[in-house]
Amino acid sequence: MFSSKKAPLNKKDFLNRRAFLKRSGKVTAVASATSVVASVTSVAAALTSFDLMAAGADDYKAIVCVYLLGGLDNYDTVLPYDEASYDKYVSLRPSLMARYQGSRDRSKLLPLKPLNDTQHQARSFALPAEMPNLAHMFNQGNAALVANVGPLLASTNATTFEQESVTLPQRLFSHNDQQAAWLSGSMNQARFGWGGAFSDHFIRQGANVSPEFSAITTGDNALFLTGKRSTAFQIDPEGPQYIDALAESRGDRRLNRLLNEHFLASDNKLALLAEQDVANAFQQSLVSNRKYNKSVAEFDSVKYLFDEGDLTNQLKVVAQTIAARNRLGVKRQVFIVGIDGFDTHSDQAQDLPQLQTDLDQGVANFYKALEELELTNNVTLFTASEFGRTLSVNDDGTDHGWGGHHFVVGGAVKGQKIYGQIPELGYGHALDAGHGRLIPTLSIEQMAEPIGRWFGLDDAALAEALPSLNRFKKRLTFM
Repeated sequence: MFSSKKAPLNKKDFLNRRAFLKRSGKVTAVASATSVVASVTSVAAALTSFDLMAAGADDYKAIVCVYLLGGLDNYDTVLPYDEASYDKYVSLRPSLMARYQGSRDRSKLLPLKPLNDTQHQARSFALPAEMPNLAHMFNQGNAALVANVGPLLASTNATTFEQESVTLPQRLFSHNDQQAAWLSGSMNQARFGWGGAFSDHFIRQGANVSPEFSAITTGDNALFLTGKRSTAFQIDPEGPQYIDALAESRGDRRLNRLLNEHFLASDNKLALLAEQDVANAFQQSLVSNRKYNKSVAEFDSVKYLFDEGDLTNQLKVVAQTIAARNRLGVKRQVFIVGIDGFDTHSDQAQDLPQLQTDLDQGVANFYKALEELELTNNVTLFTASEFGRTLSVNDDGTDHGWGGHHFVVGGAVKGQKIYGQIPELGYGHALDAGHGRLIPTLSIEQMAEPIGRWFGLDDAALAEALPSLNRFKKRLTFM
């Protein structure tokens, strides 16, 4: 998931289009790697006046999902900060805290200062030292936390969970199933995603001149973006995607012409409808890919606003795509990017801090790019992950949980607040599904609803995109 793949191309197939179409599943467009130039000191110098003029704010809006693959430990991200809660946390995770060798000391944490701090009584919270940018963005009002979100089919507590007296999501604590629940909504179906449903609404309205650029992913998993009309357009963080054979054949005009005819299916009619459908799909993909590459090339300077890193590189190409929105002919876009490694069964004290650094740096770079493009109010970013993790530890790691806490970032976000309730720290309480697995108090649909409403969906469109929303009374207001 969320990785670039490179596959060799068989040139013999290119010369026999009929055979090639029958083997279409074996053909992959290949990305040409480009070296990444170091960040410039002045971000303003990186953009030309033309870039800024062409990328000026308008009716455009975009949603960016940052998927944290593996299950983010919410306990080790939104940490207790008041002394009583912090001391209790250390006592409940002694082996894990010892492995941090002081880097999780209370004095090193970054306190959050929510405007609604009284909702958690005397408790307070902080982010780890690896997340200074998100802590700053939260305290400045450009980010919010949505607490204890997860797949739900009905309001649930420890008693109803144990007795199974309410309908529960299928195969809880399973990576694949809970990923599908997050990306599609929590109705136990994985055919369409709620990002794709949001995109469908604007495709039907004709908001995007080029609907193929409505939903964009930097990885392999396109479920979130799949709708009845919406399909994912894949982009590569390493640079524009090309078919190598076309690029390599430019020195041979006849071969290059034949290959172009081959991919465009322009030399003759195909007998079988299935073959024609595949040919049409390749033709559309080739045309769309060329248009995309040409459009974003005009905004190549955007990438100089970014540092290095897996997530940073993905958000860099998202920012470049957003800058090219007028060239691409879009008013509404939905993106998904993601990073792996959050399944921290072991070595959590070694692995999680670097992942938190990557998340913090990537989001910060992206937000700075939006500031330069004057689009902070037009783009909303949020995190998602299949589940939180257990409060209990297995010496140096944690197990699969259920509910988790997530960030929402953007100029339109009503930030510096914690939306929802962070459950008490410990075991055996009303929201403990065992081993400190938090039973969610907010469903995925409840988190998605204000994002969709900000995006421009009305009540009818939201009901269609989020069919389980009416199961829950509480409505969030972070947008």
